[in-house]
Amino acid sequence: QEVFDLLQFDVTHALPFLPENWLSSRLDGLTEARNLLERGNGLGGAFTGWVDLPASYDPEELQRILQTARIIRGQSEVLIVIGIGGSYLGARAMLELLTSPNYNLLRKKTPQIFFTGNTLSSDALTELLDYVRDKDFSVNVISKSGDTTESSIAFFLFRRLLEEKYGREGARDRIFATTDRREGTLRALANQAGYATFSVPASIGGRYSVLTAAGLLPLAVAGLDIQEMLAGSADAMGVLRQPGQDNPAWQYAAARNALYAEGKLIELLACYEPHLRAFGEWWKQLFGESEGKDGQGVFPASVEFTTDLHSMGQYIQEGARNLFETVVRFTVPQSSCLLDPVPGDHSGLDFLRGKDLRFVNEQARRGTVLAHVAGGVPNLLLTVQERTPYWAGQLVYFFEYACGLSGYLLGVNPFNQPGVEAYKTNMFALLGKPGFAARREDLLSKGPS
Repeated sequence: QEVFDLLQFDVTHALPFLPENWLSSRLDGLTEARNLLERGNGLGGAFTGWVDLPASYDPEELQRILQTARIIRGQSEVLIVIGIGGSYLGARAMLELLTSPNYNLLRKKTPQIFFTGNTLSSDALTELLDYVRDKDFSVNVISKSGDTTESSIAFFLFRRLLEEKYGREGARDRIFATTDRREGTLRALANQAGYATFSVPASIGGRYSVLTAAGLLPLAVAGLDIQEMLAGSADAMGVLRQPGQDNPAWQYAAARNALYAEGKLIELLACYEPHLRAFGEWWKQLFGESEGKDGQGVFPASVEFTTDLHSMGQYIQEGARNLFETVVRFTVPQSSCLLDPVPGDHSGLDFLRGKDLRFVNEQARRGTVLAHVAGGVPNLLLTVQERTPYWAGQLVYFFEYACGLSGYLLGVNPFNQPGVEAYKTNMFALLGKPGFAARREDLLSKGPS
């Protein structure tokens, strides 16, 4: 087993696809990108509060989060987390990474945690409302503005159910709002109703907010050690903010930028643990919203191996050669599963006798890398020691910092998302929201869609 203090980045299996100066030619750009992040004076610089957050987290708020988590665990069988995009993806990613994609089915002393407010499906919302109707539950609604349609509708429905079950005062004690410190619809409602509140700093956008109360409160309710997570991210911060070509975040940002310049337009985040499935969703938003603008950006996608080798493996091996893979690997397993087939049991697994399933999974990873590289797919490798809060904190900070570097290296604003508003404008117009009448007429004139 490999033992190290910081996650490790390895570009070996991408070198055949990279120019010799893939890193050296980008050192000036990386230095400038790093300075923009540190000084907060680049495009979107007002939203770089996450850069030093792990080392500057308000200890008083951290204790309030831990105390509130104890209250929720004491009064609820279920916690409903309402949010969309960065308001829920980080918490869900960490919950599944550190416990299980089957968290709600495990035998445990902590509440079930369901995430909603991220869809407009009446079937999905009704199903969850029916499920908690006869259960004690609390709600953590997360929105900096409080105006996001999906989350607003979900909060309206679950708040109404809480008030039906517990009365208005009882409901008040079961609603916890994570929002802007001073303004916005949700802040005004929380102040008026007397809900307990936590703040997402104005200088931190949603996709960079997993290490704020937006992510930490649900994770604390699940009994996870959020102080260890912050410690891991603080240690990663101390290393990754140092300039130099040995910095793994610099290497990752440079490698993906160079591969993009070579026509590798799609990045697949690959893992060999189902626990990372939701993490891939968080990672896709992080890089997709940060870089996908001005007609530029690597398209982020995710795959789970070996499962997806039986569905996407053919395309990855022999399809269009416009993609590369970034593999996240853990070196220390949390469990052992020894294979001991009896000779002659017709399982066909005699060759695996005495092998641990972890060993088999690792050989599958090695074989896949060799096959994909031979098939023209560059592979980047990120090695993390184990699935614990400390290492998860490192992993989050690594991708956040590398994403900031990568966006500036590409020449875009890594902290805005103007394109997200396009569908909202059309939806509001078609729904007849006041102020969108002209847009509605324009859309209807184009005929049915």
